[in-house]
Amino acid sequence: MNYISINLYRKVVNHALAEGMAPEGLEGLPVPIGSMDDIQAVPADHFFELHEVTDQTLGPGFSVRVGQQMKMDDYGVLGLSWKTCSKAGEIFERCERYFHLLSNTYVFKVEKEGEVSKVHLFRDAYRRGVGLSNEATFSATVVVLQAMTETDMAPIGVSFQHDAPSGLESHREAFKCPVLFGQAHNFIAYKTADLETRTAKADVSIHKFLLERVEEEKRGIEASAFKIAADVEGLIKDALPSGIPGIAQIGAHMGMSSRTLTRRLSDSGFTFRGLVRQTQEKIAKGLLSNTSDTVSEIAFQTGFSEQSAFSRAFKRWTGQSPLEYRNPQ
Repeated sequence: MNYISINLYRKVVNHALAEGMAPEGLEGLPVPIGSMDDIQAVPADHFFELHEVTDQTLGPGFSVRVGQQMKMDDYGVLGLSWKTCSKAGEIFERCERYFHLLSNTYVFKVEKEGEVSKVHLFRDAYRRGVGLSNEATFSATVVVLQAMTETDMAPIGVSFQHDAPSGLESHREAFKCPVLFGQAHNFIAYKTADLETRTAKADVSIHKFLLERVEEEKRGIEASAFKIAADVEGLIKDALPSGIPGIAQIGAHMGMSSRTLTRRLSDSGFTFRGLVRQTQEKIAKGLLSNTSDTVSEIAFQTGFSEQSAFSRAFKRWTGQSPLEYRNPQ
């Protein structure tokens, strides 16, 4: 599942409201305002949809303006660790290792070209909201680096793969350098010397402590986001020899209604039907590869009453029949 921290989702919502967006304009979102305190992360496409809705209502540059409002504290423990980097450019090393605290959709890479360093953001804008989120990311990069160094350092160039918006006033104000669209890569460029600037609060011992906390938080987020899906998958596996279970049956075992279980799975980017299919496929592949059970026996163990129905389903999942999978040419 691709996810975004609820802290970033909340920041966009709050700034949209601060710019005058009516709460009713956010009611149709997959993750409603009222549920933000109950979850740690949202599916990435829900976050990108939020960017699209707010941009449509509040006009070009909204995502850039959101980025300008970001504070290191908004990034939690990761933000605290940035404060104690010894040099400004170390923030991108921290992102490469720990950005999963915020999202698993980001990949940063610094490319040094002599006096210029390009910070690449590898996240293709397959929908408009991704491009808008990329704008917010680079905008936030500017203010975070300034806060870390307590200087007014600015980039010397910004490049986006997506098309230009209808207005660029917010972009010019935020970046104060040429901003290009429709380019081959997403990157923000700085003078290499600027990225070597000492940070204002560098402290080796505090930095070590905070990095340990980051590791702990990272493990906690990953466990929380996927624990419910793992629990459901285990119950489905136990139930399959008696037939494909319904969500009400699994929900009852977990002490929650079908509606609540559906919502909890959706919050983590899963569906019940998808987990059933995933579990069936995993069991079937394991039995075909590691046992001598007949196809009919495997069909029974994966919840099918007929071998023919199992064979058709397995063909849809893998492009092969069960026997072709067991005995590859």
